[in-house]
Amino acid sequence: MKKTLLALALAATAVAAQAKDIVDTAVAAGSFKTLATALQAAGLVETLKGKGPFTVFAPTDEAFAKIPKADLDALLKDKAKLTAVLTYHVVPGKVMAKDVKAGKVKTVQGGELTIATTGGVTVDKAKVIKTDIVADNGVIHVIDSVVLPK
Repeated sequence: MKKTLLALALAATAVAAQAKDIVDTAVAAGSFKTLATALQAAGLVETLKGKGPFTVFAPTDEAFAKIPKADLDALLKDKAKLTAVLTYHVVPGKVMAKDVKAGKVKTVQGGELTIATTGGVTVDKAKVIKTDIVADNGVIHVIDSVVLPK
């Protein structure tokens, strides 16, 4: 009986210690409410909860606030355009900050982000303000602006 209880306690601890997926990690951070809303509106929550790995350049609520309210509201209602914008922020694979190199990188959306490393890292001119927020299916790097596909 004691061995069974110990095994159950260890199993429960192991489950509790597991990292969260990208969506849960972003929601728990508290500064990605607009991103979470947009992911739901685009039907991308399950995708980013998937196996991955993914690298997400995640705009904060303040980044979304830079978009005029009418434009943001229209974007949230246009599922196709919203999906394109959101998947433009996602790169296949898990790219940690130490591995970032200047140049172009292909996004899940199909376009290319331009990464610059002079004077700090930028992604299509959006500044990376926090790096390496690890999730069990990838990594999040926080950016200060929403980037739009070309």
